[in-house]
Amino acid sequence: MICIRSTKPGTGLNLIVFKMKPRLPDETGAGADEGSALKINANERLFLNDTTFDWVYPHDIREKSRKHWTPLDIARKAAGFLAEPEATVLDIGSGAGKFCLAGAHAYPGTIFCGVEQRHELVLCAEAAKNYMGLTNAHFLYANMTQVNFAEFDHFYFYNSFYENIDGEEAIDNTIETSYSLYSYYTRYLYAELDKKPAGTKLVTFHSAGEEVPKSFRLADISFDMMLQMWIKI
Repeated sequence: MICIRSTKPGTGLNLIVFKMKPRLPDETGAGADEGSALKINANERLFLNDTTFDWVYPHDIREKSRKHWTPLDIARKAAGFLAEPEATVLDIGSGAGKFCLAGAHAYPGTIFCGVEQRHELVLCAEAAKNYMGLTNAHFLYANMTQVNFAEFDHFYFYNSFYENIDGEEAIDNTIETSYSLYSYYTRYLYAELDKKPAGTKLVTFHSAGEEVPKSFRLADISFDMMLQMWIKI
């Protein structure tokens, strides 16, 4: 199946549905190895690399992947740090759901939940989740400030506030460019994380760390320092 748009009559909403199986790069016939990738089930093929994974998205959303959606290798590392049996992980500004889907696939004992304020992206994430058959991934259509942080154990943050101060980095033109809004969101997240109990884990990616309370200690960091893993003490 492939993720495409349709419009629900009378609503004006863009719905995203799957109509046919995506023609993945290793299914084109050019250099396909029947003894390897083609014998992997459909879900496993999707998770081979970013190119095969992004194939489930509409073209315009797929084109945003390199800049706005978490790369699979980063998602796996972050999820590996955050995942615990029966724990619930919140992705703050989950976009098209790539981190949550990768985490849910790799760690079926952990619930991965994303909150996203763009309805179209939530619909796309839900459609991808349903196609992949992942029962431990969920997506909320809401602003981050509408979420009860007490319901979640650990957190992932790919600097989703940055587009509020740099319009050139925005996903689209629906979000207001405002430093005051950026500052408000940063302070809000800082305060919510500061309320969490000791042992709470946080992963930040491409973040300056302004939203990380002083009660969190750095547990691990990538070579380029873009991926940082924190634990509250």
